[in-house]
Amino acid sequence: MEFDGKKQRNALTAAENALRALAAANAGRATANARRAAELDQIGAYGGFAGAVVAVAGELDESGPTAAQWDTVVAELGPGPLAFLVEELRG
Repeated sequence: MEFDGKKQRNALTAAENALRALAAANAGRATANARRAAELDQIGAYGGFAGAVVAVAGELDESGPTAAQWDTVVAELGPGPLAFLVEELRG
């Protein structure tokens, strides 16, 4: 398979949208975007992330993710720009 930069960028955008949806306590949108990120991902960056988002989304209440739930998501992301986004959203 040939690498498609646009497809990978769309995976990143879907992951960003999943995080924003988690912060807004929108479990359905978070799950859909996380799964889309994993589907578009060509480098294996979002497989574990999608699983973590789906698990957290299944336990969300209207106040959004707990600190422990965010930690679970960040653990799957590793260091990088999305981890910084999580820190911003936690605020």
